[in-house]
Amino acid sequence: MRRIVCLERDDWRETAAQCGFSFHTIDGERYWDERAYYGFTLDEIERGIETPTGEIEAMCLELAGRVIGDERHLRRLKIPEAFWSLIAESWERDDRSLYGRLDLKFDGKAPAKLLEYNADTPTSIFEAAVFQWTWLEQAIERRIIPARADQFNSIHERLIAAWKEIAAGRHVHLTGTIGNDEDAGTLAYLEDAARQAGLSTTLLDIEQVGWRDETGGFVDLDDGDIALAFKLYPWEWMFQDAFGAKLKDATTRWIEPPWKAVLSNKGILPLLWEMFPNHPNLLPAFFEDDPRAAELGTSYVRKPLLSREGANVTLVSGGMPLDEQAGPYGAEGFVRQALSPLPNFSGFYPVVGSWLVNHEPCGLSIREDESPITGNRSRFLPHAIL
Repeated sequence: MRRIVCLERDDWRETAAQCGFSFHTIDGERYWDERAYYGFTLDEIERGIETPTGEIEAMCLELAGRVIGDERHLRRLKIPEAFWSLIAESWERDDRSLYGRLDLKFDGKAPAKLLEYNADTPTSIFEAAVFQWTWLEQAIERRIIPARADQFNSIHERLIAAWKEIAAGRHVHLTGTIGNDEDAGTLAYLEDAARQAGLSTTLLDIEQVGWRDETGGFVDLDDGDIALAFKLYPWEWMFQDAFGAKLKDATTRWIEPPWKAVLSNKGILPLLWEMFPNHPNLLPAFFEDDPRAAELGTSYVRKPLLSREGANVTLVSGGMPLDEQAGPYGAEGFVRQALSPLPNFSGFYPVVGSWLVNHEPCGLSIREDESPITGNRSRFLPHAIL
């Protein structure tokens, strides 16, 4: 694994505009950055990332099956009791998952380590599936990277196949916060993949989802029933929203399904460690109020159960904060995970995002930050297999 400085395409912004990649620059700062890329060997991809990703996914599914039927664990995850039956029923029906992203520490030398699982509302899938593949093809054509270069990336093809299998010709509503450029771009891409799978779709903002009292169901702006909905909106937010109380009374099937509320919670980190102690792809982790957390000593990472983009995460070394991010999370409780600093490539800290579509590993993305905590200003860099 190497960070390789390279030339950027002089027309990449025009290419981004043609692809509909409108959020390549956020608040005047680069989000997409092709002035360097990460190079991997095929062995690093296959044995270092792809195989562990499949193993971690299998462990997470086994964990979900145990947690969903265990009141003690559901309380530890701070999942509201009113939604336990909703989650259990979706698991028992085997409601299908479209996609997810594991965030891994990986340096090409030691085994990959799970940092967290973006199981419910992962973004950056358009950049991973489409724009970095476009970069690869054009960078080879322009001799920016070697002609033999390849990429671990079958995300787009897998998404189309998964939509066909999961939705099976049904109409799909896609909803989220459309006023957010990144969320809107993600939804537009997933809608495009659904249409390529032959599905009919409707895109609407989460605030436009309505309720029909007479039949007790969610409806769109045309009063059409929402039978199958993809939501780029976290379950923990839905549980708190006004229509949250109506979720269990509706027949709507959701992607991602309610059982993903378990796996998107960072409380799975200590539960995984408890179930699979000393697994090479896991880091020791404990709930903060667990006396066993003392086993981590004075160096650890403190993470809220429900935070996003590194918010309210603190790196503690020798009992002192090494780095921390502000944010609105933490009232729900914290976990402590063993401190395992990200690799440092010339002052840059990359996190490997390993993508799963229909539970199968199929691609990766790199988010890079100048801080050892990957925050919402981190940059997306492409990768290549050399």
